[in-house]
Amino acid sequence: MKLYDLELSGNCYKVRLFLNLLQQPFEKVTVNVLKGEHKSPEYLSINPKGQIPTLADGECIISDSQAILVYLAEKFEAESWYPKDAQTRAEIQFWLSTAANEAGRGPADARLVKLFGAGLDYNQARQKTDALLNLLEQHLQGHDWLVGDAITIADIAVFPYVGLAGDAEISLEPYPAVRAWLNRITTQPNFIGMPGLHPAEQTV
Repeated sequence: MKLYDLELSGNCYKVRLFLNLLQQPFEKVTVNVLKGEHKSPEYLSINPKGQIPTLADGECIISDSQAILVYLAEKFEAESWYPKDAQTRAEIQFWLSTAANEAGRGPADARLVKLFGAGLDYNQARQKTDALLNLLEQHLQGHDWLVGDAITIADIAVFPYVGLAGDAEISLEPYPAVRAWLNRITTQPNFIGMPGLHPAEQTV
């Protein structure tokens, strides 16, 4: 398997993290977004949207980080990460959509502004982040994990940009249940971090 990847991308990281948690080997192919490699004809032939990450598993090409998580869970029959019953899968899908929307337009966009100088509306991203963190805090006050009684791909999908809130100059101090959840993830066997996401900081 090849993962077309950028080290500082939270969406790429969640795929690297899940592969590591599954202990599955893969080849990492760095895509230099700053140099526009994601818009090159070669890369667009793999992913016509010109986005990262992309997973190439033989002839099978999967883009979108949430879709890749689903694919990997199914491919490696990791049923504990993506249980087969309809209700649980629907609940997981809720959080996968949350990762793509609220997390993507909230803490991910806020991080793009503060870390990379992106021309996005920071105040709007901050409002969306606050709403997401309040949703998570309320949910996690009564649950250890986003879905069910064990970690699933729902947690892996939402985790990165929440854990990277510091890059966006957003404090998680008001959210103890969220910080405890982050800590539970970072202490999983075979967990790996990324620049800006340091497990010890999440336990403060």
